Amino acid sequence: MGTPQIRAVRPEDYAAVAELTARVYLDEGYGSPEYEPRLRDVAGRDAAAHVLVAVLDGRVVGAVTLAPYGSDWAEAAEPAEAVIRMLAVHPDVRGAGTGEALVRACVDVARADRCTRIRLSTEPTMTVAHRLYERIGFVRTPSDDWEPVPGVTLLGYRLDLQM
Repeated sequence: MGTPQIRAVRPEDYAAVAELTARVYLDEGYGSPEYEPRLRDVAGRDAAAHVLVAVLDGRVVGAVTLAPYGSDWAEAAEPAEAVIRMLAVHPDVRGAGTGEALVRACVDVARADRCTRIRLSTEPTMTVAHRLYERIGFVRTPSDDWEPVPGVTLLGYRLDLQM
């Protein structure tokens, strides 16, 4: 397996990113039919945030959104912060570093945007993702835990950026 290229999403990628994100979240129990329109709204995310994709052999195999403060996609962000949203990696390429490459690209974009912190929320059962975030330097922050809908608790993580 080769190394995917990480780049900004293009309009011609929207359908593939929408399908990948929805399939990963819904098939693995991390979303609901009510949340599916948000998972598929790649154009909306791209208009208000940074959407990055991992492309391997001409196919989108991963995607992530980095939402700056003030974006509709950056819940609870404060000035100079950004929020990582909707990291999705195709099951066929998991374990090969695609997710890590996407998150590290988010860190680079946040630094270029002069952010001082990145936040993210994750499901308690996403333990592989937790290890990835911690390997990159994110710290678990229970004070950032929240319930987007009743009965769904998300765990908070933060990464302070050195400028």
